[in-house]
Order: sequence, then structure tokens, then C-alpha cells
Amino acid sequence: MAPVLPGVRARQKSVTLKDVTVDFTWDEWVHLNLSQKELYREVMLENYKNFVFLEFAVSKPDMIHQLERKEASWMPEADIPKSSCPGSKEFAEKKSYECSECGKAFRSKIQLTMHQRIHTGKILYECKECGKNFIYNSELSLHQRIHTEEKPYECSVCGKVFRMKARLTVHQRIHTGEKPYKCSECGMVFRLKTQLTVHQTIHTGENLYECKDCGKTFFYSSVFILHRKIHTGEKPYECSECGKAFKSKTDITVHWRIHTGEKPYECSKCRKAFRSKIQLTVHQRIHTAETPFECSECRMAFRVKRELTVHQRIHTGQKPYKCSECGMAFRSKTHITVHQSIHSGEKHFECKECGKGFFYNSELITHQRIHTGEKPYECNACGKAFNRKSNLTVHQRIHTGETPYECSECRIAFRTKRQLTVHHRIHTETL
Repeated sequence: MAPVLPGVRARQKSVTLKDVTVDFTWDEWVHLNLSQKELYREVMLENYKNFVFLEFAVSKPDMIHQLERKEASWMPEADIPKSSCPGSKEFAEKKSYECSECGKAFRSKIQLTMHQRIHTGKILYECKECGKNFIYNSELSLHQRIHTEEKPYECSVCGKVFRMKARLTVHQRIHTGEKPYKCSECGMVFRLKTQLTVHQTIHTGENLYECKDCGKTFFYSSVFILHRKIHTGEKPYECSECGKAFKSKTDITVHWRIHTGEKPYECSKCRKAFRSKIQLTVHQRIHTAETPFECSECRMAFRVKRELTVHQRIHTGQKPYKCSECGMAFRSKTHITVHQSIHSGEKHFECKECGKGFFYNSELITHQRIHTGEKPYECNACGKAFNRKSNLTVHQRIHTGETPYECSECRIAFRTKRQLTVHHRIHTETL
């Protein structure tokens, strides 16, 4: 006779999958974020697998089919059929087990017991790497991917990988253009629910933290506190190596890596390493072609928010950086720093091969290609390669026939501005 597994005798008590289903009302369900819905999916599938393992005669409900196909948790809320979600009619049964702590009610005793762990602090699953505790095994499994660096969800378009299915789903909207969250006030659409929530404060006027110095508003206390240090000048974190001070502990931690040479964040595509996670994130957008920051005026998009902020000043005309020497104003701090080197004569970027100095790092990079022979810009029509993108652009006009520079005197057009300048001498010399 085969050994009886623990719990198999429970079949006599007509245990059903519903008895161990973690349920939500429809209102609760639509307020869950993607990560919480993924956790729900994993818990439900785990419970179902346990039933099958213990040889319960349980049929596979429609909901389990949908969870296995990853439908129920991943559709935009408005598109989820109510029959596929907790809170639909098949779930709406009497809840007779009530939590004495918070009053929340459940259909089965096992649901109540699992819920009460929140109040009792009873932890069943502990991470062996860092000691962090979890109520559910599925929560622990997700957490452990931080230590193992496992990222099982890969984008089929650009190859970017993620620890959580929810993150992949959101990322894929960059490629599909899907924006399922629509503002009921103005009709603007967004990829993320958080983006919609932040946007809606424009209509409601709701901002929790307002700076009295500049009027800027914030949703998070931590960001507001950090912002206040701009006005107070407070920089409590000082580097023991060079004396440079910083507003936050995070900033000094990243800065310290300049001295140690540590670059713990490596790109899985090209193996380039970075001092901070944000530097890696921005870099990876080169591979994914992701430009999440879009200008509302002209729809031009950028990889980083700072670039968008500087760009928007083209539309507003704002030039907040003024040169103390000549009074010239600039849109960005980088522009004024480079400009001021004209007055000082200082060239910050020097070629190690020939000693030539440059005001811009981009100029140095282009110059170094003379020494390396690198020509990264190739014509897709004839295969000719160039060390500058501008040279390729001019060359391609041979194939396209484009002549954008037209003489105002005789209407003859040219491929380059230099050709037009030389041509102009014909008219000026005859005067």
C-alpha cells in the first residue's frame, strides 16, 4: 500500500480550491499595482499546484487557465473581463470568517489565518542571504532574484531583461505604443498608472509638499526634504578623501566610487560598467532606443529628464545661466561652463596622443578617431564610412539629390553651407 501523504485525509472534508483562494473585492482588485497582481497570480498557481500534488480531485477553474496564460493579471483594468477577476460573481460568496484586529472578512479559515500573519508578525519564509522575512513563499521567491540576479523575463524586441513579469509588461508598452491609462479630464494617455496619478494632480491641484522658497511641489516627503537642501545649502555628507560635500548619503556613496574605482553596475549587452544604477539605466536606453521623456510642445523625446528640461527652454526662451564676464545667457550649466573657458582660455579636454585641447568632450571623442582610424558612421547606400555623423549626412545628399542651401541671388542650390559661401563670392566680387 502506498504511503499516505500528510493532508490527503482532508479530502473527506470536501476542501475546495476556493477555501484557499486569496480574494479581493472588485474595488480592491483595481487598486492593486502590477507587482501585487503578479504576487496574487503566483500565490494562486502555487495553491493549485499543491492541490494537484496532494491528489485532490480538483478541476482546473477558468481563472487558473487565465492565470497560467498570464491574462487576468496583465490586461489593463478596463479590459479585464469581470469573470476573470476576484470580485466577480463566482467569487461573491458569504464571508463568515472575520479578523478580530481589522474587521476584514474571509470565506475560509485558512484565508483568515494567512491574513492574520500581518498582525501577528508570524513569518514563515526567511531569505538566507540577507535575513529578510516574508509571509508568502512567492514573495520570498521574487525577493531572492535580487541576490541571484536572475531576470527570467526578456523583452523579445530589444532583449532587456527583468526580474518581474509586471516590469516587462510595462516596458513592452514602449515598443507597442500602448498607453492604457487615460485621463478622464483631458484625454491624455499614459503607459503607467503612476504617471496618470501624477498627471491628474494638474486638474485637482493636489500637491502634498510645497517649497515656500520657490513654490515647487512634491508628492513625496523624502524628495521634498532633499530639495530643501538646495535653498539651505546644507551638505551634511563630506568626502574624507577630497573634502567634497553632498546633500544625500546616496550621492556620497556614488562619489566615493570615483576614488575606489568601483563600478558595480554592468551592462549585460556591452559589458560597460558604471558607478551608479541610474547611470546604467540611462546607458541601457542606447540599446533599447528608449526615450521616456517627451516634450509636450513638439513631441521630441529624450533618454534622461535633464535633457528634456534643457530642451523645453527652447520653447519657453528661458536662459537661467548668465556669464559674469560678458552677460551672455545660456539654457544649460554645461553651455555656460564651456563658454566661460573662452574667457579663461582653459580647455578641459586634452588628447593624450597629440596634446591638442578641446572645450567639449564630444570634440575630443571625434578628434581621437583620427588617431584610432575609427569610422563608425557608414552609408547604407554605398558603404563608405565616416568619423563624423555630419560628414555622413552631407555625403548621403549625393544619393538623395538633396541640396538644402539655396543662393538668394540666383536660386542655385548646394549640398553644403561651405559650397554656398564660396558661391556667394561670385555675386559679391561683381559688385
